[in-house]
Amino acid sequence: MFQLYLELGMEHIADLEGYDHILFVAMLCAVYTFKEWKQVLILVTAFTMGHSLTLALATLSIVRVSTVWVEFLIPCTIFITATGNIVTGKPGNASAKIKYALALFFGLIHGLGFSNYLRSLLGTHDSMAVPLLAFNIGVELGQVLIVLCILALTAVLLHVFKVKQRDWVLTLAGAGAGIALTLMLDRWP
Repeated sequence: MFQLYLELGMEHIADLEGYDHILFVAMLCAVYTFKEWKQVLILVTAFTMGHSLTLALATLSIVRVSTVWVEFLIPCTIFITATGNIVTGKPGNASAKIKYALALFFGLIHGLGFSNYLRSLLGTHDSMAVPLLAFNIGVELGQVLIVLCILALTAVLLHVFKVKQRDWVLTLAGAGAGIALTLMLDRWP
């Protein structure tokens, strides 16, 4: 059972139909290179912690939030993160704690978005602890894979094609902000 839910978590995060989550993870790491991998890992883990908490609470029906609002707030988190990347442009120690706190908070919102899906998968399981743990580990592993892809793309662009990091950040973050704005307008409650 553990393996099944681990794979479902990884598949769910990498599902291109749920590209808003992939886009958020891309915006989280847009300003980083492989040199800052520890900072990126902390960011993604903070996001996963928030995500896991609300996913568990909502799946267990302890917390209930309108799906309409959650689906609207998810692109808002993408837009805010992308805009922050455009304004700051590169990682800095002063903003690191704020980024970690925002990643944790935004994870709370994203976790609510997965809860209906996971609740339907769990159905009649007597114990939800193992499936929840496995699913969340799968989500984290999937996110790390997405981060590695973004960092690899960044490395190729910066070192092979000699793209300036600021230009890449503006391109990636600008695209993310534009897509998020479109999603926000489409999902307006």
